[in-house]
Amino acid sequence: MKFRIFIVLLTSLFLFTSAITDETDTNLSFYTGTFDVIDKEGDDKTSLFGIEHKNPDLFRDTLLGKFKPVTGAFVTGKSSVYFYTGVEGQYDIGPIKILPSFTPGYYEKGDGKDLGSILEFKSEIKVGFDLFENSKLSYSYSHISNNDWGDTNPGTDNQHITFSKNF
Repeated sequence: MKFRIFIVLLTSLFLFTSAITDETDTNLSFYTGTFDVIDKEGDDKTSLFGIEHKNPDLFRDTLLGKFKPVTGAFVTGKSSVYFYTGVEGQYDIGPIKILPSFTPGYYEKGDGKDLGSILEFKSEIKVGFDLFENSKLSYSYSHISNNDWGDTNPGTDNQHITFSKNF
């Protein structure tokens, strides 16, 4: 089941990005880490693997910083899936990039943690640095919850390492 979900996720994102890369540059990120990193009972903590897309041509430089749309998805070791889209900011401090983001999305619990709703919100802070001219390595910490709009709102904290590449 997990493998099937992962293949569908990867194929969908590949088709989406291949359709837009003919006209513009694109940024793909692959990440892996821990889902529900501070789980007190230890029964929901698991691995996660995700993919994210950003279009560098859609950066907007505003008074509050640079912003761009971000779309992605991840699957956990317990078959939970989260598809999301939202906005990410970028703040450069020398070679270090600070990338906060907010992304509402669709969550399906699979065999994993019940977050209380299919509509969940992910707030994330990412710190990264450029490895080479077109690639970046980052560490992220995120919180996903439904803002008490669901039946319950246990939330989850996640951490992961991201590799990003511009094509």
